[in-house]
Amino acid sequence: MAIGGRSRLYYGAVVGTAFVSLVSSWLSGGQAPDINLGFYTIKWVDWWLVLLVPSFVFVTLFAPSGMGGLVDWLSKPKTPEDMSTLLEVFGVSVSIDGFRAINNLTFQIGEAELRAVIGLNGAGKTTFMDIVTGKTNPDEGQIIWSEKNISLIGMSEAKIAQAGIGRKFQKPTVFEEQTVQENLLMALRKDRGTLAALLFNPSAADPQRIAGFADQIGLADALFRVPGELGHGQEQWLEIGMLLAQEPRLLLVDEPAAGMTQAERQKTTAILVDAAKTRAVVVVERDIEFVRRLSCKVTVLHEEAVLAEDSLDHVTQNQEVIDVYLGR
Repeated sequence: MAIGGRSRLYYGAVVGTAFVSLVSSWLSGGQAPDINLGFYTIKWVDWWLVLLVPSFVFVTLFAPSGMGGLVDWLSKPKTPEDMSTLLEVFGVSVSIDGFRAINNLTFQIGEAELRAVIGLNGAGKTTFMDIVTGKTNPDEGQIIWSEKNISLIGMSEAKIAQAGIGRKFQKPTVFEEQTVQENLLMALRKDRGTLAALLFNPSAADPQRIAGFADQIGLADALFRVPGELGHGQEQWLEIGMLLAQEPRLLLVDEPAAGMTQAERQKTTAILVDAAKTRAVVVVERDIEFVRRLSCKVTVLHEEAVLAEDSLDHVTQNQEVIDVYLGR
């Protein structure tokens, strides 16, 4: 199972068993040559370790779902959309304390695309973001990032952030004692090495970049105010601005409209729509009216899996969605 993997349980067992059996037969048949290194001769028994140990290491580090999972992903029919896909989550499942939090989830998003993910409490929305950002590792499946086909499974949260994925939680996390300008300055995409941090000095271009992000989030007139002097919506915008300053290729936003006034919700909609012109933006939200304003493709999660995926008008006419989400 370690070689075959747990993705598609039966495929994993079959592929793993076949691999081990074939290699064992090849070695025991004396077909593996002895190699004389002068100080040591590698015999066929040693070859078994030479082949098996790297296989275990490869599967553990680069293919946690095993060769079965790789077969699944490689055999999946590719569509034209796949060519521009920025993130692909394929056949992902995860259990937490014996509870199935995500069940065979498949999700794709392309460059410069805005997507809303909706669902009731417990549908798997937060866990979905957790597995994409590395907070939780899936038990099976594949998470492929960018045109380089990088597997995010096993990568740390910091490495995933550096790869270009930013996440905004429901509760704003900003530097309360620093001004809006200073918050944005600290978030600018720069070398984050120890020496660079110790010797940090703002460049001549930084003020202009900060002014641009502040204008984008509607805080151009609040640069010298601290977060405690801002309204709830403004503080949310500041955190979105800090993420934009990191120049992510994918931005995950968790329920941004919660607790906002009508005017703040409209401004938040404009910020997210504008951000999605140059990057992928996924908005996890329960408020249908806020999602309607986004005018984007909607993914509906239910019982830890995708129930429907289309425009909001189409998914709200889906009888299954009506039954489980709209409650009528």
